[in-house]
Amino acid sequence: MDTQRNEADLLRTALLANCIFSGLSGIILLFGSNRLSGLFGLHIPIILIGIGALLLVYAAALLLNARRVTVCQTEASVAVLLNVAWVVGSVGLLFVGSLSTAGNWTVTLVANIVLLFAAFQFYTIRRLRRQGAVCGLA
Repeated sequence: MDTQRNEADLLRTALLANCIFSGLSGIILLFGSNRLSGLFGLHIPIILIGIGALLLVYAAALLLNARRVTVCQTEASVAVLLNVAWVVGSVGLLFVGSLSTAGNWTVTLVANIVLLFAAFQFYTIRRLRRQGAVCGLA
């Protein structure tokens, strides 16, 4: 039982770290969209505003799950899938080659951070499932 609690705390920590990173990224994209769009080689800042708003919604969902008495593994698994989708989309964006050098480096850095979140969350979910922990919506 103690090991299960430690694993649940690790998952909660991973979700909270992902929440903070996503939330800060969303705020930066929302309020810095004009400057960043030029730096990244984008002609329309509305793209960054949209991504920033979606990141804030995602961060709120992560926070809600992490603050539960028992973290819902199903929702955490969805977070892993969304993180992997972000990484795949980032790779696709890099192959299209529509960003500036600074944009490509930023996308690469963020994708690597998001991949670390996905791997850590996947690892802790897998360990919890081996121990028979279930999703709680309390």
